[in-house]
This record gives sequence, structure tokens and C-alpha cells, in this order.
Amino acid sequence: MFESAEIGHSIDKDTYEAEVPALREALLEAQYELKQQARFPVIVLINGIEGAGKGETVKLLNEWMDPRLIEVRTFDQQTDEELARPPAWRYWRALPPKGRMGVFFGNWYSQMLEGRVHGQFKDAVLDQAIAGAERLEQMLCDEGALIIKFWFHLSKKQMKARLKALKEDPLHNWRISPLDWQQSETYDRFVRFGERVLRRTSRDYAPWHVIEGVDPHYRSLAVGRILLESLQAALANNPKGKHQGNVAPLGRSIDQKSLLGALDMTLRLDKHDYQEQLVTEQARLAGLLRDKRMRRHALVAVFEGNDAAGKGGAIRRVAAALDPRQYRIVPIAAPTEEERAQPYLWRFWRHIPARGKFTIFDRSWYGRVLVERVEGFCSPADWMRAYGEINDFEEQLSNAGVVVVKFWLAIDQQTQLERFEEREQIPFKRYKITEEDWRNRDKWDVYSEAVGDMVDRTSTEIAPWTLVEANDKRWTRVKVLRTINQALEAAFAKR
Repeated sequence: MFESAEIGHSIDKDTYEAEVPALREALLEAQYELKQQARFPVIVLINGIEGAGKGETVKLLNEWMDPRLIEVRTFDQQTDEELARPPAWRYWRALPPKGRMGVFFGNWYSQMLEGRVHGQFKDAVLDQAIAGAERLEQMLCDEGALIIKFWFHLSKKQMKARLKALKEDPLHNWRISPLDWQQSETYDRFVRFGERVLRRTSRDYAPWHVIEGVDPHYRSLAVGRILLESLQAALANNPKGKHQGNVAPLGRSIDQKSLLGALDMTLRLDKHDYQEQLVTEQARLAGLLRDKRMRRHALVAVFEGNDAAGKGGAIRRVAAALDPRQYRIVPIAAPTEEERAQPYLWRFWRHIPARGKFTIFDRSWYGRVLVERVEGFCSPADWMRAYGEINDFEEQLSNAGVVVVKFWLAIDQQTQLERFEEREQIPFKRYKITEEDWRNRDKWDVYSEAVGDMVDRTSTEIAPWTLVEANDKRWTRVKVLRTINQALEAAFAKR
């Protein structure tokens, strides 16, 4: 895989200087068109052999292009803040918005390679990390991102010669780090596992480009040309021509039965039982969040449901049991301009809590397969693939010790109508009812169908849905609290 990057590619100085002006002009033109169109972000991943010119080449690109539109990020050792969250959290936070370019050193490939080379884990874990990287890149590309991956290469002999030359150069020997010398000792393992990673992750939507790093003129022009050609091709691409995937209708019941229709909406609690059980479950939750075992976990509660189903009231009863410093409530509305410039899961990744903390999402990432699907805010291909992306997202959270509890609060149409009318009559509740709420009633069956598909496809062992019979608010609040408590206790029992 690396043979052609060890044959001594070179370009003479005159040729280099003759080509650079036109290349720089074309790169700048493409960069400004990228900013003007603002249709997609560009993510450049920098990997490869130490001493192969990675830093020098990126520095040169910053000189050739407008550095104000490029953000260079280096992911070294994880900070305490990053260690307290799922591994992908640090990368999601750093994604560039549409119209801009992000250059990532020490990215997800660096982490998996270093860990495997130094024996921190075996091949099975490396293969899991490779599969995770593929899923991440597939999702980013499906969301419109342009991913360009460079592997800067040197042969073992070339690497040692370069390190020796730098060591003897008093002006540049500071550039040699302990990692450089360390990699010179583990070169064979690094290249072997590097080939495994490249072989399995070079895809049509995010291919690898192997660059020989010996000659600075060659590698600079090679990287510049690849970057330019990739940008020009993406800018010229018609977004409406994107492959739409398999968007055949999902399975439908032929006997008219539905998941929500099977709920017993007559379930109720009388006032006395409610007060007794509410206090018990609130005390139980308060104790669980103070438990020392919570230090190994975070808690995420997702609240979805019909309009006027009582999400706000249920959330208030959960919050009432806790110290405000222990939790955070994240209300989700229509995405902002900043959020629309990123993949749809970005705005949720940024709110994932650290270990020991609790985040409540009032509406969530399920908007992609509910309101966006029903209202036509995204294409069928987008919401169809979102089921798998959401399952992967929640699996990453679970693997990092995050307990995910998901609620759908269901009411029947008559109860909703009564609550809407009540809200219109009570001054301090009028703000809760909007014209959109009334319009959504006309789409009751379509939303119910979307909810059924959502539960069928995303209720998993690691993050199951809890359907709450919400015609009675007392029953709803107690069931929500009890479910959260049971989920925490089950997580504590496992680890």
C-alpha cells in the first residue's frame, strides 16, 4: 500500500516555483467560493509517519490560503473534561461549520493507531475503532461534509535519516519530539497497523491520499493539488443529485393495530397514592444521584410526546428532587443558524453531560424522524438513515457509561383537545398553545405512524423507549421517575 510513497518522488525548485502562483490563486478562489456557497464543511485529516512534513505542509497551506477560514486543531492527550465524556465528544465539538475548513491533527485515527501500536488493546478493539470511524465519516459525508484524508509517509530509512538531519540542525532540532524517537523504534508496527486502518477506511466518500514526505516541493504540490481538485469537484456537484438511498415505505400493519393504540390510557393514580409514590420516587432519585457509583456514569433523559402530553410537568417533578447543580435541562426548538451549519447530531453532542451529571432533553435528536419527517424538512433518505445514526450515537453514549432513558408521553386526541381548550382559557397557560399546535392535530395519524416507526427502529437493549400512558398526569410523573430510578439501579448493578 505504501510502495509508491517510497520511490523518491521529487520536483525541482524551478518547476515548483512556476506552479505555485497558479495553485495558490485557484485554492483561494475555491476557498472563497466555499465560503460564499456555505453548502458544506471541509474536514482535512492529517496522519502518517513522524517527520514526514505534516506540520510544515499545513503551515504552508495556511500561507497559501486565507487562514481566517481554516481552523487547525490538534488532539493530544485527552483533558479531564474530555475523559469524562464519550470519546467522540471532543471531535464533534471541533467540527467546522458549512463554508469553512477544519484541519485535524491527532484525530480519531491517531488515537486508535497509537493505542494498538503500544499494546494498550488488541486487534478486536482496533477493529471496533475502525468500524466506528467508518460510521462517523459516512454520517458526516451523508450530511454533506467533504472529508479529505492524508497519510504522510516515509520509509524506515528515510525517517531515520530525517530525524538525524534535524537533530544535527541547531535551528530546527527543537522540532524533534519524544514521539518522533518513539515512533522510530515502533516503525514496523505503526506501518503495519496503519496499512490495516487505511485498507479498511478508504472509501469512495472519504478516500485516503498517501503522500511521500521526503521532498518538500513534491509533497506541498501534491497536497495542494489534491485539496484543490477535491474542493472544485465538491463545489461543482449538484446537491440535488445526491443519491437518495432506499426510501421504500416502512412496514405497515394490515389489521390497523398500532403501538400507541395498544396502550391502556385509563391508567390513573388517586391523589393520595400519587403524593406517597411521588415523594418516594423523588427521594430514591436524589439518593441514586448522590451514590458514589454515579461517578462512573452520566444520565441522559429524553422527553418526547404529543403536544400537551405533560412533558414540562414531568420534567419539573424530576428536577424538584435534585440539587440544581446536578442537572441541566436542554430545551430543543428549531435549529439556529449556527446549528444548521453543522450535522444534525452536533447540537446534541455538545450537551452530553460529564460523569456524575444529568442532562434532560426536552425534545431531542428524534426530531429528525418525527417533525422533520412529517413536515418534510428533510428528505426521506435523510430520515431513513437517521435511525441507524441515532442507534450508533446512543451506543457510543452507553459504551462510555451514559445511562440513556427515553420517554414518549402519549395522550389520546380527546384529552389533547381538552387540554388545548383549557390552556386557551387560563391566562398564565396561553403561551403554551400556538397555531402550530392546532395544525399538528390535523396530522395526528401521520405523527402516530412516525412514532411507531421510531420505536420499532430505535428501541434497543441499551436505550429502550418507555411509552407512558399520559392521560393522567399523576400516573405520568410517577412512571417517569420510577423508570429513571430503575435504569440507574440496573446500570449500577452492571459495573
